[in-house]
Amino acid sequence: MNYRHVFHAGNFADVFKHALLARVLSYLMRKDAPLRYLDTHAGAGLYSINAGDALRTGEWSGGAGKLRGAPMPDAARELLAPWLRASGLAGEDALTLYPGSPVQAQRLLRSQDKLTLCELHPADAKLLGRAIGRDRRVKILNMDGYVALNAFVPPVERRGLVLIDPPFEETGEFVRLANALESAWTKWPTGVFMAWYPRKDLAAVGAFKTALAKGPARRVLCLEMDVEAPAAAVSLAGSGLIIINPPHVLEEEARALLAILTPALARGRGAAWRLDWLTRE
Repeated sequence: MNYRHVFHAGNFADVFKHALLARVLSYLMRKDAPLRYLDTHAGAGLYSINAGDALRTGEWSGGAGKLRGAPMPDAARELLAPWLRASGLAGEDALTLYPGSPVQAQRLLRSQDKLTLCELHPADAKLLGRAIGRDRRVKILNMDGYVALNAFVPPVERRGLVLIDPPFEETGEFVRLANALESAWTKWPTGVFMAWYPRKDLAAVGAFKTALAKGPARRVLCLEMDVEAPAAAVSLAGSGLIIINPPHVLEEEARALLAILTPALARGRGAAWRLDWLTRE
């Protein structure tokens, strides 16, 4: 499976991923102590939503564009507020760009926090630098994200979040991701780790979750959202997030968010969400 993000910026999977990312960062910022955000597959940072590849696929309109200005319960809007601000959806001005996870994290984090952003593709790394601009909190590395993960955890701050969002362009990505999570957790068992994955090859997804359940990490939460039945879909119809050491409030918040987002973003039969603990203390 080749998941090039330029085609999918702002789609349902981005809404799912970024809304939960914003909730976790919001929780971590309740403490004054600085934190570290490490993004292993940062991408280009900003993506056009009304031109080129994104315009041809139109996935923005079925994701973030569908939620902009949509009526929803006050409680759900409050939970989505950090993501709405970070993505530029809180205002009424027309949008031409949708921010990826590194830019959203940059917009959410505080002056005392630090960001390490890794992007292997040289052209995308340059675009990421332009998107980030001059920011002393941020370090951009043109290197393999898995290598960076091994090198930079635990961070000096001892608090923080790692986001692993691979493109899933190579076979064996699920195995590599599971091994990377296990190794990183072993080095930093108090860190928060988030890993995104597509729900396309359901057998591979099942094996991935089984490997994590048998691994050493003790608090592993699995969240999944399908906008239609994956087995019947031609294009990507579902994705998941693995969250190791999730904030204690996240289970309740995730249930509330997914109960709103899934029907709002549904595009066919079989739309559903799931929340499971793979391991739990």
